[in-house]
Amino acid sequence: MRTLPRSSAVLSPLSTTTSIRSRISSRCFHCSSRLWAIAHPVTAHGPPPKAPVPAPGFGEPVEQRKKQAELIQEGKEAPTQPSKPSTTIRKRFWKDVHVKETPDGYQVLLDTRPIRTPAKTVLTIPSTKSHLAEAIALEWDLLISAQQALKQHMIPLTSLTSRADDIAREDQRGRTEIRQEILRTVMRYLETDTLLCWVPEKKFHDPEPVEEAEAGERETLRNKQMRVAQQIIGFLTQELWPGIEIKPILDADSIMPVSQPQATIDVIREWILDLPAYELAALERAVIASKSLLVAVRLIVEWSEHFRHLQRHGRPRFGVEEAAEASSLEVRHQTDMWGEVEDSHDVDREDLKRQLGSVILLVSGETR
Repeated sequence: MRTLPRSSAVLSPLSTTTSIRSRISSRCFHCSSRLWAIAHPVTAHGPPPKAPVPAPGFGEPVEQRKKQAELIQEGKEAPTQPSKPSTTIRKRFWKDVHVKETPDGYQVLLDTRPIRTPAKTVLTIPSTKSHLAEAIALEWDLLISAQQALKQHMIPLTSLTSRADDIAREDQRGRTEIRQEILRTVMRYLETDTLLCWVPEKKFHDPEPVEEAEAGERETLRNKQMRVAQQIIGFLTQELWPGIEIKPILDADSIMPVSQPQATIDVIREWILDLPAYELAALERAVIASKSLLVAVRLIVEWSEHFRHLQRHGRPRFGVEEAAEASSLEVRHQTDMWGEVEDSHDVDREDLKRQLGSVILLVSGETR
């Protein structure tokens, strides 16, 4: 009987399949078929197309804005876009802005026309707030067109003072709709006050060991929050609301919020309802900007002419920087560790300071 050589031995189907798969999987890229790119002939004639240009009004040059400001100073009409029709709302219909003192207070005049609130009433500023009237006049003097006056972020002091004026007029009529609305809004922030939301003591996501932080190399976020909060809470519970208890919202090892004692809530509610009109409007803006009722109260008490009896000489002032730091402490801690996003964190920080600065201008008065 003739035997087959080993090299010509019959392979089983399983071994044949395995051999084929191994050859396929080990195939190199240079052994595969190539698909060559097809170059189509150029059929266009003439010069290449022009480079794209921005649409009209996009990225308005600084020189054009300066030219508009010069025309306004000269009393001429600012040029409008040729593609859009000229309307009175795009024009600045006033040349000069000045402050006029009246028996009822200060008025800001656009030439001879006084500024009015959205309720069509003349905006009258108390006689003890001449600096506020000058700041509002500066806001309107910087406007280029009447259309900008329709945007509240362009006239923040005017809108805030109008809110206070509406509250004052409602108080004279014996109505409390606006006060109750503001009370409901700001009291909701007490339930989640950012000043009282401290991170848990055990943080498994902390990139640094707890022993290093406890050794003093880096102050933990919880220690920062406790230190800043205790300074503000200590002032409020000793000077403003003596005898009440303000507790942190989060326990040491829990994320479930804790409610404040009912006696604390009642005292704060009554205090807010008794605020003057300008302090109440300032409280609303400060709470919404800082997300903290306690930080807003501390700032208003420090600068309001209504609470001069609580302002001690020689004590460190609680100003815009301190209020912004207390209300954004966690964000500042994270950005110091990981870095901040350009045109995001820095813009939010400056906008917060702008909002808190308008609160100080609204409530402060002439020094004695």
